[in-house]
Amino acid sequence: MKPLLILKTGTTLPAIAEARGDFEDWIGEGMAFSSDEIEVASVYEGDSLPDPDTLSGVVVTGSSALVTEKEDWSERSAAWLPRAIDREIPLLGICYGHQLLAHAVGGRVECNPLGREIGTVEVRFGDSAKDDELLRVLPDQISVQVSHVESVVKLPPGATHHGASAGDLNQAFAFGTCAWGVQFHPEFDADIVRGYIRGRRALLVDEGIDPEALLSAANDTDHGTALLRRFGEIVRTRAE
Repeated sequence: MKPLLILKTGTTLPAIAEARGDFEDWIGEGMAFSSDEIEVASVYEGDSLPDPDTLSGVVVTGSSALVTEKEDWSERSAAWLPRAIDREIPLLGICYGHQLLAHAVGGRVECNPLGREIGTVEVRFGDSAKDDELLRVLPDQISVQVSHVESVVKLPPGATHHGASAGDLNQAFAFGTCAWGVQFHPEFDADIVRGYIRGRRALLVDEGIDPEALLSAANDTDHGTALLRRFGEIVRTRAE
């Protein structure tokens, strides 16, 4: 099988990386892909992007960068994503990747009008998700981990809205037959999101958010892993 590309747009916090690894480790584990089946392109460090025809699937990671800053590596990646979509290669954008996908195909990303969203949250899916190839394996409401300050405030033309949370109106969408964006982090567990809460503690306090309450409320669920596992199945099936 052709490799799965993890289009890496940033890295996790240093303390978390030292203890637990990084985005590509958690995504590969969640999808049940071995390291031999994965190619990583750290575009934020200047890595080039391969010809989409050489890939079985693409996952675009989260980042501490902001899509609205339109850094060169980010805009280069945004210009590349439609090439993969045109070839009907399964593509999953996570957090920054979700926003970058929306930006790449005509949506709009801005500072989240509902403010910072971090911790364990409930995402509710609409009826459209019941027939979606990726999301239909999940219940109508799921618990997942989040950490972001920007959001997709306008979906791309032709996109299907699938999910929302109290802190973000666009938690999940599909574009075409092969591309999905999720604002939440399916690869995070409660320990990882607690690391983000601790790492952002000073910012949270400045914004009037209680980090201790968020730490207490963080909890593990299997919904994120179920989504990643399903995406892995889609990649393998389409590669056959």
